[in-house]
Amino acid sequence: MKNLLVSVITGFIMINAQISLSAQNQLTWPKGKKMALSLTFDDGRGSQVNGGTALLDKYGVKATLYVMPNAIEKNVALWKKAAENGHEIGNHSSLHPCSGNFAWSRNRALEEYTLEKMQKELVESNEQLQKMIGIKPESFAYPCGQKFVGNNEKTQSYVPLVFQLFSSGRGWRDEAPNDPAYLNMAQLTGVEMDGKNFDEILPMIKDASEKGYWLILAGHEMGKGGNQTTRLSMLEDLIRYAQDPQHGIWIAPVREVTKYLKQ
Repeated sequence: MKNLLVSVITGFIMINAQISLSAQNQLTWPKGKKMALSLTFDDGRGSQVNGGTALLDKYGVKATLYVMPNAIEKNVALWKKAAENGHEIGNHSSLHPCSGNFAWSRNRALEEYTLEKMQKELVESNEQLQKMIGIKPESFAYPCGQKFVGNNEKTQSYVPLVFQLFSSGRGWRDEAPNDPAYLNMAQLTGVEMDGKNFDEILPMIKDASEKGYWLILAGHEMGKGGNQTTRLSMLEDLIRYAQDPQHGIWIAPVREVTKYLKQ
C-alpha cells in the first residue's frame, strides 16, 4: 500500500511538473492574440486562383497554397499573381505519391519509393516551382498525409528528409491543432475543412483559442460545394469571425507562423 501511495504521489508530481512546463513554455502570439490560424489548400487546384484567392484578398487574408509544378503550369500567371499578393506557395511534391492502396496511385506508390527517390523529387519540384513562380517554397504538405516510403521491413519515414529540406511539413485529416510547447515542425497537424459548415469548425477554433494553440485548416477546391471543396460561404463566415478583435485570432500563412515560432 505504501509503495502504491508513493507511486500515486510521484505520478501526480510528474503530471503537474509537465503541466507547469507546458504553461511556462506557452508563448505569446503577436499583438496579444490568443491563437494562430492558417488556411491552407492543396494540389494547386484551379479554383484556388479562380475565385478563391479573390475572396481571401477581399479581407486581406493570406493563405498557404501547396502545389505541384504540373498542376499550375497552365495558369502560372495567376499563381504568380497570388504569390505577389502575399499568398504563400508551398511544395506538394511533383507526382503526389500516395500508398498503392489507392488505385490511382499505383504508378507512383509510396511503397515503391526510397528515401533517395523522394529526395530527388522534392528537390526537383522545389527547383521547378522557383523557376515558375520566382520563390523557393519553404513549406511542404505530405500528399495524402502519408509520411513513409518503402514496404514491410523496408518501410522508412521521410519526415527527417522534409525537416532537412523545408521549414515545415503539414499533415492531413489530423484531429487536433498544434501545441507550441510540443511542436514538431516537420509534422504539423492539418485539420480538414472541406465540406464543412462554419458551425462545425467553430468548436475547434474556440478550443485552440482557449489553449493558445495554432490551428491549421486544410482544404482543396474552393467553391460553392462539391467533392473535396471548401465552401466560400464558410470561409467568409470564418474570416469575419476571426477578424473580430474580441476573438483575438492571428491569421497568417504557415511560413509566417513558422518563422515567428522559430525566433
